[in-house]
Amino acid sequence: MTTPSPIRVLYIDDDAGLRRLVDRGLAREGYDVECAPDGAAGLARIAQGGIDIVALDHYMPELDGMKTLERIQALPDAPPTIFVTGAQESSIAVAALKAGAADYVVKDIEGHFIPLLRAAIDHALAAAQMRRQKEAAEQEVREARDRFEALATERAMLLREVNHRVGNSLQLIAAMLQLQSATATDEVKAALTAAMTRVMAVAQIHKRLYTSDDVQTVSVDQYLSALVEDLSRSSDGSLTAVTLSADPIELDPDRTVAIGVIVNELIINALKYAYPNGKGPIRVGLARNGSQQVTLTVEDEGVGAGTHSGTNPGSTGLGQRIVKAMAAKLGAEVQYHDARPGMRVAMSFNISEA
Repeated sequence: MTTPSPIRVLYIDDDAGLRRLVDRGLAREGYDVECAPDGAAGLARIAQGGIDIVALDHYMPELDGMKTLERIQALPDAPPTIFVTGAQESSIAVAALKAGAADYVVKDIEGHFIPLLRAAIDHALAAAQMRRQKEAAEQEVREARDRFEALATERAMLLREVNHRVGNSLQLIAAMLQLQSATATDEVKAALTAAMTRVMAVAQIHKRLYTSDDVQTVSVDQYLSALVEDLSRSSDGSLTAVTLSADPIELDPDRTVAIGVIVNELIINALKYAYPNGKGPIRVGLARNGSQQVTLTVEDEGVGAGTHSGTNPGSTGLGQRIVKAMAAKLGAEVQYHDARPGMRVAMSFNISEA
């Protein structure tokens, strides 16, 4: 078992007699004591390294204790310093403490102050150790935070790259469906077009996540705006009358996908069945009701009740099943209202997940 090295004390005092008293008194307690006759010699010894703590006399010729203390404090990794003074003036002690002294002791020529000096040394060393431990702990916390931030940044970058690739793949699938529909019969073409719009609704989410600094949430209002624009662009002009009114709302990607799929299905449904002989207005709304509730609406001015419930003879009911499934994902119930004229479909859900 390794024996710990004794604490090395440097005592700086121009009084040779007091230097001997301090040397003998602290050596009896197991300290390794070195002495210096003035501030310049003390600073030179500190510069050589190996000093654990300094005891420094106040009154010395040329470089006095206060000036020496200031120079010690300016050193990198300066050892703690005990200010030793024969004066009873509290102002000296206060000035020394303000200048960086760890403690102060009032000395006497008989050496009765040595036990007090020893206690001050032990206290100062303990305080210095606690300070070093605190600084080390704070450094560990900073390093851990830096590592976490670096990992979070890397994760966000990887997620954006994944979303970019998924979005590209989905757009490729949508393009293939569009190409396939060009040579298909009218019935198959309608099915392929519906599938293409569903794929693009999901692809738009991944595009949003790729271009955003936040991969955890999506601005639903901006997403719906882009989705409506995509639908209008792919509808050969039949959806030019679609309008959107949306409050700024942030949601997680999964629930935003559900909203996008619902809006996509209801717009296509309204286009197919509300206006069988042409086109007309379709209004999409996303509004806050209080701080935590949101209402999503899609309404038209078409032929009215019966056209959105899956009972239309030309409907397979797939769109309604998709809407119902996505609404369940949001924790919402789909409600159909006869708007006279037209139909209003509404559902409400909480912003925060259950």
